[in-house]
Amino acid sequence: MSATLSPTFYDDSCPDLKWIVDSVLQAALLKDPRIGAKLLRMHFHDCFVQGCDASVLLDEAQGEKTAQPNLNSLMGFDVVDSIKSAVESACPGIVSCADILAVAAEVSVVLAGGPSWKVLLGRRDSLTGSKRLANRDIPPPTSTFSQLVKAFKKKGLSAEDMIVLSGGHTIGASRCASFTQRLYNQSGSFQADPTIEKRYLFNLQQVCPRNGDGNVTQSLDFSPRSFDNNYYKLVVSNLGLLNSDQVLTTQSQGSAALVSALSRDQTSFFNRFAVSMVKMGNISPLVGNKGEIRNKCRYRN
Repeated sequence: MSATLSPTFYDDSCPDLKWIVDSVLQAALLKDPRIGAKLLRMHFHDCFVQGCDASVLLDEAQGEKTAQPNLNSLMGFDVVDSIKSAVESACPGIVSCADILAVAAEVSVVLAGGPSWKVLLGRRDSLTGSKRLANRDIPPPTSTFSQLVKAFKKKGLSAEDMIVLSGGHTIGASRCASFTQRLYNQSGSFQADPTIEKRYLFNLQQVCPRNGDGNVTQSLDFSPRSFDNNYYKLVVSNLGLLNSDQVLTTQSQGSAALVSALSRDQTSFFNRFAVSMVKMGNISPLVGNKGEIRNKCRYRN
């Protein structure tokens, strides 16, 4: 599958692509320091539904934006529009929205101090999205370890890829609605998740009171603007925010060992993350004469 994509795909037709994306994102970061995390998450949510085809960007009544994992949660579409507009001005009709998302994810990580990788390019854009598949295939924050492994395996990614890509949570934040069950009713017990460190639990309950505003956000990491390995240090200390974070150490000896290793070695995390991002970006791309190159990312031509 990866042989159909190439890091040099636009070298002749749109050589300034990465520079354009970088310029727009740097300006966007001044207005919204979380935009990098939002675009990284958007790329993930795109690739897990129909493959990396920009289906998540479509404005459709029953499209992926309306699915439970994305509704009132996935953000940054206006910045994607700005990138697309700038790219179209320089290279009209050349660069797909799917490739713009892939490049934006890499640039976002680099601008936050994380690793770079050679983004494989040449994707085309889908003609439609799927709310049904988005609800089915994007693993929710309440996922157990086995559910996460199963969801990633379905996309051709290993348990190790899942653990490494979870490290993307080193930047950004999550809504209270995504983790309040851990604070008050884990597994239907009407009790807090016993794995949460007690002082952290108390602090989270102040931010997200029972029956409070589910749209209030909490940082996933204590250094949410820096791409680093602090995420794993927190998980090792039972300070993971989401259930899907903390289960990385509680459900499998092998996963716990990898999380521990990544918490001690940032270089290893960076190297592994770059490899796994390339693998994720290769999930079922549309190539050749499939799909289209959208003029605007929200609408099919």
